[in-house]
Amino acid sequence: MAHITLNQYLQQVLEAIDSRDGAFCAEMLSFKHPHVANPRLQLSSPEEKCQQLLEPPYDEMVAAHLRCTFAVSNHDFVEAYKCQTVVVQSFLKAFQAHKEENWALPIMFAVTLDLRIFANNAEQQLQSKGKGKVGDMLEKAAEQLMSCFRVCASDNRAGIDDSKKWGMLFLINQLFKIYFKINKLHLCKPLIRAIDSSNLKDDYSTAQRVTYKYYVGRKAMFDSDFKQAEEYLSFSFTHCHRSCQRNKRLILIYLLPVKMLLGHMPTHQLLKKYDLMQFADVTKAVSEGNLLLLNEALVKHETFFIRCGIFLILEKLKIITYRNLFKKVYHLLKTHQLPLDAFLVALKMMKVEDVDIDEVQCILANLIYMGHIKGYISHQHQKLVVSKQNPFPPLSSVS
Repeated sequence: MAHITLNQYLQQVLEAIDSRDGAFCAEMLSFKHPHVANPRLQLSSPEEKCQQLLEPPYDEMVAAHLRCTFAVSNHDFVEAYKCQTVVVQSFLKAFQAHKEENWALPIMFAVTLDLRIFANNAEQQLQSKGKGKVGDMLEKAAEQLMSCFRVCASDNRAGIDDSKKWGMLFLINQLFKIYFKINKLHLCKPLIRAIDSSNLKDDYSTAQRVTYKYYVGRKAMFDSDFKQAEEYLSFSFTHCHRSCQRNKRLILIYLLPVKMLLGHMPTHQLLKKYDLMQFADVTKAVSEGNLLLLNEALVKHETFFIRCGIFLILEKLKIITYRNLFKKVYHLLKTHQLPLDAFLVALKMMKVEDVDIDEVQCILANLIYMGHIKGYISHQHQKLVVSKQNPFPPLSSVS
């Protein structure tokens, strides 16, 4: 395969198209396949040869693919991206002409995946030369993917087995990857709606559903919908293949903060197994109500948490740490009428500087409002009066 001639290659593509062999045709157009390293196929102008053997728009699609291999061999990713755009556009013409059939879905998966990767590479190449606007290439790639998505989503003619709708989730996942990278999460909304209302949503492959729920879970986390974030990210983690240790770790980076906000602390073994010891001190601090340790842990691993985009979420753990600290005060004093001064002393011990009684009242009012403490502040007596039943409800029952 590595050293076939151009004629042999085109003959194989032609046979795959004629026999509706989408999987083989996809390999012949994918950059994951070894044929792209064959110098005989890296051509700057293969149009004439392609036109002799292939019907339009396939001739245009294959010619653009071969020009793309030529560009990649010269490390010109901007040119490669342009060629790949033509591959996707000409594929789409053919795809729309396939009424009542979806044999070409594997080709769509291959060419759109390469489009996103080349957009990424082209962007990096331009950035390194100080050219181009950040996110520009990726946004253009997203527009191409949206064109494919519309064709799939609007396919109402075919029976379910032959429906192009089977291509929707793959494209949505590719779009999510772009929108998260260029920080345009609001564009995910209509895509999520499309899947929510789809009768295929539970029938897509597990791998695609794991990716989908991972991104929707992360979006829910940023929207502070922690219950939904936990549900989606937990699904991804549980159904992610055992062998994909790297992906499981990636899911955990977002699942752990969400679970902690809901009161479920990770075990030391879990953090060790997935090499996420950055969370060890955070977990310990929150459980013990140790604000001092929490602040130290956040400062110590700040770079890692910021890079993962979870620093601000972890900051929200402070309120739970306050709750756990104040719960200790309650257990120490063994009374339902707690003087506000006691909380002030506890905060001073945690090296919380410039804190006064007003600030203590503010923190307590927040905890009561959020349902973390059942009780009220008696301003007259300068006391927190807590409920005799369950004054500190379990976090999982609150959020």
